[in-house]
Amino acid sequence: MKVNDQEVTPFLNSLYSDKNTVSFSNFFHEVGQGKTSDAENMLESGLFGLPTGSLFNKLGPTNTFQSAPAILKQKEGYTSAVFHGNVGSFYTRSKTYKSMGYNYFFDQGYFNQTEDSNVGFGLKDKLMFKESVKYLEKLQQPFYMKYITLTNHYPFDLPDEDNDGFVKPETSDSVVNNYFLTAHYLDASFREFFNYLKESGLYDRSVVILYGDHYGISDDRNKALAPLLDKDPEQWDEFDNIQLQRVPFMIHMKGIAGHIDNEYGGEIDVLPTILHLLGINTKDYIQLGTDLFSKQHDSNVIFRNNGMVNREYTVLKKSNDSYNIYDNKTGELLNIDPASDLYKKIVEKYEQERHLLDISDTINQKNLLRFYTPIGFKPVDPTDYDYENEVSQLDKINDTLGNSSTSVYSQNNDKSTVSMYKTDAPESTE
Repeated sequence: MKVNDQEVTPFLNSLYSDKNTVSFSNFFHEVGQGKTSDAENMLESGLFGLPTGSLFNKLGPTNTFQSAPAILKQKEGYTSAVFHGNVGSFYTRSKTYKSMGYNYFFDQGYFNQTEDSNVGFGLKDKLMFKESVKYLEKLQQPFYMKYITLTNHYPFDLPDEDNDGFVKPETSDSVVNNYFLTAHYLDASFREFFNYLKESGLYDRSVVILYGDHYGISDDRNKALAPLLDKDPEQWDEFDNIQLQRVPFMIHMKGIAGHIDNEYGGEIDVLPTILHLLGINTKDYIQLGTDLFSKQHDSNVIFRNNGMVNREYTVLKKSNDSYNIYDNKTGELLNIDPASDLYKKIVEKYEQERHLLDISDTINQKNLLRFYTPIGFKPVDPTDYDYENEVSQLDKINDTLGNSSTSVYSQNNDKSTVSMYKTDAPESTE
């Protein structure tokens, strides 16, 4: 997209169409009130969030999980880590990540804090990425790591000194205008991080996954947004709202057969997709999504709050026996006879998909995974993990392993790679 003849996200756009990227054009978020934490739960555990509230807050510290960090550790020896510029207590991440089996969690307390380093919910993205390197380089490889960025998040505040000259749109809503500025900043942040991956040699042996966790701009501001999308604000409707629930999903790795995939899918499908790419059989795990690359993939995307979308239709339930069904090609509300076979078929599929939410809720709310352990999987003991003094933990492991250490730091002859990271962030100091 361009605003004032400027690409908003030039680097991500180049990555989206790169020969080494599989990009999904019809990928949707499926979060409820848990927002970012719902997305994390889907991508990590293959189960949905809750009907109300955040699963992380309500159940994360006490529930049994069979999540990606533990699966990858036990199957392939992966070290796992999360980098995030907010405080660890937000969404009770510092407790829930232990239940999921994350080895390390570097939250706001592990990053330098200055008067100008934070914006909105925490540390600016450029600073978070750069400062993470001193920890990343000490992790034993292979590793599974997650970055949660913050700057391109409501309220989309960004000081003038962080703007590289990007000219914001001039809609009637300042939040909409600033959204594009912070998206541009995020793009530059990731370009800097990507350059480091190449400089350090990590790029050649990495799978990089990028996803949007939830919508960017809330529905009540879509009429201000509409003109930027060549839409008439007065014609904007619920169909348009659903179409804006698309979020980015890209899989980038050297040697993959890159293409833009038009298959319909959602966040619940990510875990089986990634595990299969890494050669891990998922048949014994309770995961409610399906592999996006499989011929048996379920292309119906169910939304936590209301609605379903697939290749042909967008469906919104209005009451117990009333549904609005839109044609995806035209955006028109279809007048289908409720007694017709077509109407019954669409409604039946909608209710089948919503049943997946019921299954997920039962598993989560009753903590049923504590009664089922897949063959070859060891249940996670949260007390095995300690997110205090993680620097000394990393140093001790590197020292103990000596020549057997697989960290980037060790492979670089015990020399730091921090100097390889280049950023134009005005707050950054070498």
